Amino acid sequence: MNRVPLAERMRPTKLSEVLGQNEIIGEGKILTEIVKKGEPVNLIFWGPPGTGKTTLARILAKEFNADFIEISAVTAGKKDVEEVVERAKVNWNLKTRTVLFVDEIHRFNKAQQDAFLPHVESGLITLIGATTENPSFEVISPLLSRSRVVVIKGLDRDSIIEVLKRAIKAEKATKRVTKKAIEMIADLSGGDARSALGDLELALSLAEKVDEKVVEEAAGRKMPGYDKKGDKHYDTISAFIKSMRGSDTDAALYYLARMVQAGEDPKFIARRMVIFASEDIGLAGNGALSLATACFQAVERVGMPESGLILAHTCIALSKSKKNRDSADAWYKALDLAHKTPNEPVPIWLRNAPTKLMKDLGFGKGQKWESGFHLDKNYLPDSIKNEKIYHNTKTD
Repeated sequence: MNRVPLAERMRPTKLSEVLGQNEIIGEGKILTEIVKKGEPVNLIFWGPPGTGKTTLARILAKEFNADFIEISAVTAGKKDVEEVVERAKVNWNLKTRTVLFVDEIHRFNKAQQDAFLPHVESGLITLIGATTENPSFEVISPLLSRSRVVVIKGLDRDSIIEVLKRAIKAEKATKRVTKKAIEMIADLSGGDARSALGDLELALSLAEKVDEKVVEEAAGRKMPGYDKKGDKHYDTISAFIKSMRGSDTDAALYYLARMVQAGEDPKFIARRMVIFASEDIGLAGNGALSLATACFQAVERVGMPESGLILAHTCIALSKSKKNRDSADAWYKALDLAHKTPNEPVPIWLRNAPTKLMKDLGFGKGQKWESGFHLDKNYLPDSIKNEKIYHNTKTD
């Protein structure tokens, strides 16, 4: 009996074997080009679990003939970081590159992330971090500015099916698994190749012939509930937001409780409520954004389990608030218009006039620095002067 999990045995060992990541692998794509140049780059892999972040890090280290060190931010401490640095110094003297892979890098606090900075900056260590959370919020700015963020997407259904077929062939089980069973495993995976291979492995151990019934049994034996890194995470937060949007306070509280009980990061929930306050309540209740922001700050300072009360308080208030998307709609329209007309000249009378020549040319003409000042001229560039970006749905 092979004690190494099937998902581990099926890990690709080169970029050409990786499936479902066509946006970052292939001719002219970022990872392929990095390998071609032969120069390691600090990277942050951002994406859901089971999409190959660890695999890609190992492949890159192999391509660079580097010493690959893998640690998890969940279990690693200060001593582990110091040992990595010492090992990297030895490698440096041996003219060997060191690639450090930090899984779940968002779990490191600011001080721990700061510890890597001088060694990343000096080139002693090439850092590859993996995170399921938005690195803009969870990775410190200095580290982020020295790294390329690479978005890793969940695998589509066809890619998962291909992963399963490769595994079935490797296990010499082609005649044991039906087509419908393969498709069912793919549908249940949620884009997570590791989950799909785990289901396949369990199904193969349960029966000589794997059909839909066996797959259902295998999938049913998995731990039920909320996986805060997978589909359940995204489905539940989606249900939470939509329940608040629909002013269903009971449903919003229920989904909030499910997330909290499952160990979801309360800051993640609070952050989503800050966005909701502006996007969905907006001008209907200008105090909502202040409340949601205060909720985020309080959650940061108080911690769990007491933060549950703060989250519930804010959830109820946002759910019961009137909703208005005027500001959000206006913002998206403004972004679209700016994208289409990025080089339209600013009207001369609106421009800055720091020199006499510019004033003589009419720059800033007619402007006054006083309360309630308004000049009966077009503030938008001439080519789009008649565009209406903001609409007040109460009066328009």
